[in-house]
Amino acid sequence: MVSKQTEALNAPVVSAKGQAPRCEHLDGLTPVTPQSSFCRDCRAEDDRLASLLICLTCGWVACSDGSPNQHAKAHSEKTDHPIAAAMEPGPRWRWCYVHQRLV
Repeated sequence: MVSKQTEALNAPVVSAKGQAPRCEHLDGLTPVTPQSSFCRDCRAEDDRLASLLICLTCGWVACSDGSPNQHAKAHSEKTDHPIAAAMEPGPRWRWCYVHQRLV
């Protein structure tokens, strides 16, 4: 568990040029606490090199779609939680699994 850390929802709502329509899946999201600092499924498989995403519905942390295991995508499909955000330092971004685009 990551102690008392919350995930900010401060990424832009539309694309950089303002052309992407608003994603209704952002409505009602509140800050979440990451449930870990690693992908638990990858750790169980002894695979720890993946980029991490946090589910913005429940705080589940999982490896990204760019990893071989794609545990964040599997979490979204299993739970119907639509939005995940990058956990790495740097530019903030969010991905909607329903719309298959950055939001």
